[in-house]
Amino acid sequence: MQIPHDAFVLVADGRKMLFLRNEGDAAQPNLQVEAKEIHPNPKDSDQKRDAAGGASSTQTGANAPAVAQGGSMHAQGGGAQFAPSRGSFEETDFHQLEEDRFAAETAEMLRKHALGNKFESLIVVAPPRTLGELRKHYHKEVSSRLIGELDKDLTGHPVDQIEQLLLNA
Repeated sequence: MQIPHDAFVLVADGRKMLFLRNEGDAAQPNLQVEAKEIHPNPKDSDQKRDAAGGASSTQTGANAPAVAQGGSMHAQGGGAQFAPSRGSFEETDFHQLEEDRFAAETAEMLRKHALGNKFESLIVVAPPRTLGELRKHYHKEVSSRLIGELDKDLTGHPVDQIEQLLLNA
């Protein structure tokens, strides 16, 4: 992939972002760090305060509570009979929610930079899920300047390796 002179390169995942600018040319890129941010995002189990909720449906029949009406006992309910529910709900993944929020914030930063004419061309490098979340939030000015995307997690790589991996993509 060609990296034009002065191109803006975003390398991000769900908790780290690195803004790079190509000070070199397309043949010999020289990516320089303009900004970086690391957002703390503990694992999901560390963010949960409560276990998953539970619910049970109304029971009818022999195990149903009886209600006294006019001196006699009648089973509560009537009409359609419902099977008891186990009451499980899908648990919220707070870690993933935080990663998605971070991607939305990153897209907002790209929007501000694009509207401020801080870059003419943009390359985004992110793992597939983060890349998908970023795309949901791209402003039209960001999309119009986007010249390439690479669906890889390179946030832990040194800048010279990022340059080489982009050139080989």
